Amino acid sequence: MYRQDVISARRVSEETGISRFRVRLFGPSGSGGRGDMAGFWGKDKAQGTTVSADFQHALMRQVMSTELLRIKVLICTAALLGVMIWITYFIEPGSMMRVWHGDLKPSYLYAVIVPFILFELWVHGSITRHMRQGRDLPVIRRYIGAFIETSMPTAALAIHIDNMGSVAALGFVAPFIYFIFIIASTLRLDFWLSTFTGFVAAAQLFWMAMYYRPEGSVDPEPVLFYHAARSVIVLICGILAGAVGMQLRRQFGASILAATARDRITNLFGQHVSPQVVERLMAEGASTESDIRRVAVMFVDFRSFTAGARTRTPREVVERLDGAFAVLVEVLDRHGGIVNKFLGDGFLALFGAPFETGDAARHAVAAAREMLAANERINETSSWPLRIGIGIHIGEVVAGSIGSPRRKEYTVIGDTVNFAARLEALNKEFDSQLLVSSAIRDALGDSCDEAISHGEVAIRGYDRPMTVWQLS
Repeated sequence: MYRQDVISARRVSEETGISRFRVRLFGPSGSGGRGDMAGFWGKDKAQGTTVSADFQHALMRQVMSTELLRIKVLICTAALLGVMIWITYFIEPGSMMRVWHGDLKPSYLYAVIVPFILFELWVHGSITRHMRQGRDLPVIRRYIGAFIETSMPTAALAIHIDNMGSVAALGFVAPFIYFIFIIASTLRLDFWLSTFTGFVAAAQLFWMAMYYRPEGSVDPEPVLFYHAARSVIVLICGILAGAVGMQLRRQFGASILAATARDRITNLFGQHVSPQVVERLMAEGASTESDIRRVAVMFVDFRSFTAGARTRTPREVVERLDGAFAVLVEVLDRHGGIVNKFLGDGFLALFGAPFETGDAARHAVAAAREMLAANERINETSSWPLRIGIGIHIGEVVAGSIGSPRRKEYTVIGDTVNFAARLEALNKEFDSQLLVSSAIRDALGDSCDEAISHGEVAIRGYDRPMTVWQLS
């Protein structure tokens, strides 16, 4: 917080003419980052509990979303079957009558299809309500729903047997409808629910084949082994569907966990490093090569801050800085700038790195003016008014992640950075708040007619004077 810390942070190598402003991503030097990363990955039990709760909630919503998809598939399938029955009945009534032995009445089948669709719509609405409330669907309701759904083909099979006879009905389409429900059960992402669906289908098919006989039936007695083998295959299909659903659930879980970890990394690093830098590092990896960019560099500093800090407690100092920084950084975000480094009672901001920004000079000046106005509004209600000094220059810099394989720092290097720092320091000499270079003045053109020239000014570290402009 003290002036010497700020000066140290801004220290420039006069021999090389290079200025470095680094963002430390990991732990203290010598630790190799291991200790910091261990703490980062969840030594804090409360934080780990939060991550686990977020993961479970996200997974629950994903499971319920696939459940809604399954319901839509079943509704569409039932509606399609209903349409196909009507079309076939009116186009080829003779064929339908032969298959049904002259007893076909489409109303029989619609007595199953329509209630089924209505039931699925009710389940869809129930799941949607639970999702809006952030609650999971009770497990018992899932099993009851699975039982009711899987019983629908059994009702259709009973109608078939009543009209076609047991042998013809068991060899017709009704038993195959069970497989629609078994396949769709994979979208439940629950091994035991799919297995339960297969078990209900197998048990009901076996019972219908062995024991359901309409009055006056002349069909031969059912063969136990024959129907048992068919039911076992149905059960195995349910188990396999459950295995597929379980694998899908694991993949969803892994994806959600990875996304949760990524968000956590971004949030944690984003409090110390610009979120844009974090995004670039995560997208391109730690081996991101340095590149040359044209960047508008802005230095911001609170004038006479150290003197005011001496008469206040550390808590008051931190709260005042945090409040001011929160407002200024929000202004930067709106104009496409990023804070590359906090420097005690000031910071370094960039427009055009790590991602290119069109018309960086105009955005930087607009942000600076809005920051000055915002600071004045803060001063009106604060017992500790602060005066800002801002320096802006635009030019080429070397930007990228630099360091050892075990530790990287996002660094901005170049004379552009040096000169912007020198401009900001000149605010004290001119009793000004916003100074820019000729490069910024030229980039703004006619929109910067109100700029006041201070002429050629001697700049520390430079052999010849430079023209400095003051903006209001």
